[in-house]
Amino acid sequence: MHERSSVAELAGSLKAELNRYSPGEKLPSSRALVERYRVSPVTVTRALAQLAAEGLVVTRPGAGAYRAEARPATPAAGDTSWQELALSADGATDLVPRAVDASGVLVTLAAPPPGVVEFNGGYLHPSLQPERALAGALARAGRRPGAWGRPPTDGLPELRAWFAREIGGGVTAAEVLVTAGGQSALTTALRALAAPGTPVLVESPTYPGMLAAARAAGLRPVPVPTDADGIRPELLEAAFRATGARVLVCQPLFQNPTGAALSAERRTAVVRIARAAGAFVVEDDFARRLVHADAGPLPPTLAADDPDGVVVHVCSLTKVTSASLRVGALAARGPVLERLRAIQVVDSFFVPRPLQEAALELVGSPAWNRHLRAVSEELKLRRDTMTAALALHLPELALPHVPSGGYHLWLRLPDTLPETALLPAAMRAGVAVAPGRPYFSAEPPAGHIRLSFAGVAGPTEIAEGVRRLRTAVDEADGQALSGA
Repeated sequence: MHERSSVAELAGSLKAELNRYSPGEKLPSSRALVERYRVSPVTVTRALAQLAAEGLVVTRPGAGAYRAEARPATPAAGDTSWQELALSADGATDLVPRAVDASGVLVTLAAPPPGVVEFNGGYLHPSLQPERALAGALARAGRRPGAWGRPPTDGLPELRAWFAREIGGGVTAAEVLVTAGGQSALTTALRALAAPGTPVLVESPTYPGMLAAARAAGLRPVPVPTDADGIRPELLEAAFRATGARVLVCQPLFQNPTGAALSAERRTAVVRIARAAGAFVVEDDFARRLVHADAGPLPPTLAADDPDGVVVHVCSLTKVTSASLRVGALAARGPVLERLRAIQVVDSFFVPRPLQEAALELVGSPAWNRHLRAVSEELKLRRDTMTAALALHLPELALPHVPSGGYHLWLRLPDTLPETALLPAAMRAGVAVAPGRPYFSAEPPAGHIRLSFAGVAGPTEIAEGVRRLRTAVDEADGQALSGA
């Protein structure tokens, strides 16, 4: 059983038994709980810590755990109805409303109930994460001199230099800021580059977290269609001309959700078109380290071929390691770097030094390249397993593009299969999928779903999840035919 579920079950059992003890009475020892429930000492410690956090027990080092004294009655709920008027009045003068729908982001962050196949995940399954290497890196980082001191606001020089080398071209450490992951970097870039109320050009479809960040900053996302070779230059040029936008956000490599990679011709055209429009290109290079084993050589970053400072580059270590290693980078040339730096400092001061030190330890260890190779092989295996299962069980779901990087597939639904009917049917069948609607900043051309193959245990679970999805499609089809 997974450690997390064991902790939750033990905490629930102990909570149910608390009434046997008087306030202040000592609970059984940790050793006794280990023997009674046949769990590890770590599980017992974490379960007791959970109950202590809830105020149900009190732990005393060297003495044990005790039932906490009775808590005072919960005070009556206040009246917060006044906030509805205050919040609506606050946004009345906004050119673009800043109310944010985070549902598209939460779908990939929320863990489904036990027993549900997680095709909606946005991170690697624990079995794919370098947990041992991360633990070792964190332990070594904690022993570094000054590890708990205040870091430079721009980030540790050695880490900035490592990111600069990874980005390539003429990018230097002085042009890199260390950020708290990719989402934070995107948010900073959007706020730095575009004024509230102005348009920002985005790929269609695109990453919901970026759309939410843009709207939270008061920006108006304007979609530019994509195809198998990425964003379409002729439509991009027309969008700049029609809107006067000064920012484009794009994912040139293994785009989320389509998996497309920007072709060589279009890479040059996108930067040229933006430069002619006096605009910035925010390059979200989130998936470069999620390349599949059969992908072949990767193109350089857009930033590597951009001496004029058109491209603001965003990348992160999070996707290929753990959701909790929130360490990323922003790279930019010219005066815009100072604006990016100022906004980041105001928002977060700096990324915690222990996390930066741990990231340095990880990428500098022999385990780093071994991990990247293992992930590359495993992602290819999982992609192939999922595409084969879909072709066998769900041939009516269109798969326009099989990616050579990233962690998901983007499927178009038949016109007769409503997206809104499929999602709840999938949950009833025991499989969670990501809806397509949040990936579009305007009305979608059709129903879609995104299926992740990285957040599950392996090929066996992928095959089972697709079989369950077949059941869900049949149910949703039946409802559509019956008019239910």
